[in-house]
Amino acid sequence: MKTLQWYLLRQVLAGLVTTVAVFAFVLLLANVLREVLLLLVNRQAPLQAVLEAVGLLIPFVLVFALPMGLLTATLLVFGRFSADHELTAVRASGTSLLAVVRPILLLSLALCGVAALINMELGPRSRVAYKRLLAQVGMDRLTALVREKTFIKDIPGWIFYVGQVDGEHLSDLLIYQLGAGGKVEGYIRAAEGWLQVDRSNSLINLRLQDAWRVGLVEGRRVHFFAAETELSFTNTLTRAGSERVRLSDMTLDQLWEQLRELERRLAQPIDLAGIAPGQRPQRQRHLDRWRTDVTLPVMVQIHRQFSFSFACLGFTLVGIPLGIRAHRRETSFGFAVALVLVAVYYSFFVLGQSLDTRPEYYPHLILWVPNFLFEGVGATLLWRANRGFSH
Repeated sequence: MKTLQWYLLRQVLAGLVTTVAVFAFVLLLANVLREVLLLLVNRQAPLQAVLEAVGLLIPFVLVFALPMGLLTATLLVFGRFSADHELTAVRASGTSLLAVVRPILLLSLALCGVAALINMELGPRSRVAYKRLLAQVGMDRLTALVREKTFIKDIPGWIFYVGQVDGEHLSDLLIYQLGAGGKVEGYIRAAEGWLQVDRSNSLINLRLQDAWRVGLVEGRRVHFFAAETELSFTNTLTRAGSERVRLSDMTLDQLWEQLRELERRLAQPIDLAGIAPGQRPQRQRHLDRWRTDVTLPVMVQIHRQFSFSFACLGFTLVGIPLGIRAHRRETSFGFAVALVLVAVYYSFFVLGQSLDTRPEYYPHLILWVPNFLFEGVGATLLWRANRGFSH
C-alpha cells in the first residue's frame, strides 16, 4: 500500500513541477511581452531592471500556475495509471481507491496553505513592487521616452517629435498641443531643448531655445517667438508609482485594515432631523444600501483571496476521477481538459469581481461557487470511482 501511495505521490509531484513551470512560463511570457519587453526595447530599460521585474512577477503568476499545474498533473498521472492497466491490478488486490489517493489529497491541502500565503501576502506585495519598479524605471530613464524621429504620445494632451536625441539634450523639436477631442490647437517649433525631471513636484520640465509658437487667441492664429521658454507637464510615470495601492493589489491585512477604517467612518450617526418623518425609513434604507456599496468591493477582495486559496483541493478532487475515467495517457489531452476546467473555474471569479458594486447579486458569495461546485462534483465522482474500485 505505502509503496503504491509513494509511487503515485512521486508521479504527481514530478508532474506538478513540470506543469507549474510550463504554466508559469506562459503567464510570465504574456506579462513580459505586454509590459516588460516594451521597456527593454522601446524605453531602453537596463537589463537588470527587466530581470528584477520578471522575478517580481513570479509570485503573481504562481497564484494561477499552482492550481492549474496540480489539476493537469493529476489528470495526466491518473490518466496514464488507468490507461496502462495499473489501476486494474490495484483493483484486483482489493485496495481502496481513497486509501491510494490519500497522500495526494493531503498534498492538495498543503498546497492550499501555500496558495493562501501567495494569495494573501506574497502575490500582492510582489505586484505592488513590480508596478513601482516599472514606474521607477520610467522616471529614472525619462530620456528613453523620447525616441528620435518618432511621434511620442506618452503625455496626455501633447504630441512630440524630436529629430535628434543626445541624453537630455534634444534637437529639432516639433510639439503639438491638443485640445478637446484630440484636435490640434497649436504647435511649437524649437531648434533645441533640454529635458529635466522635478521629482518633488512630479513634473517634467522641457526647456526650449529659439522656439516659434503658433496658437489660437480669440479664434485668430497668432505667432510667438521666444529665445528661451519652458514647458511643464505632469510626470504620469512618477504618479503611477505613487498612487494608492489598488484593492486587488492589497494584502489580506491591508484589506482588513481598509474595511475596519470604512466601517469606523460609516458608523458615525447621520442626522435625519431635517427629513420629514414619513421619509426617514426610506432615507435610512438608502443610507444602509450606500454603506453596503462602499464596503462591498473590499469584502469581495477578501473573499477572493480566501476562495482562490482552495482551488488546489477542488482541482485535485475533480482531476483524480476524471483522469481515471478518461483512460488517456496523452499529455495534450490532459492539458486540454485542464484548460477547459480552469476556464470554467475562473469565470466565476471574473463574474464576481465585475459585480463588486452590485450588492443585490451577492458577488462575494459568487466567488465561492466554483469551490463548492468543483469540490462537490469531485467528491461525488471520487466516491463513485471508489465504489466501482472496491467491487
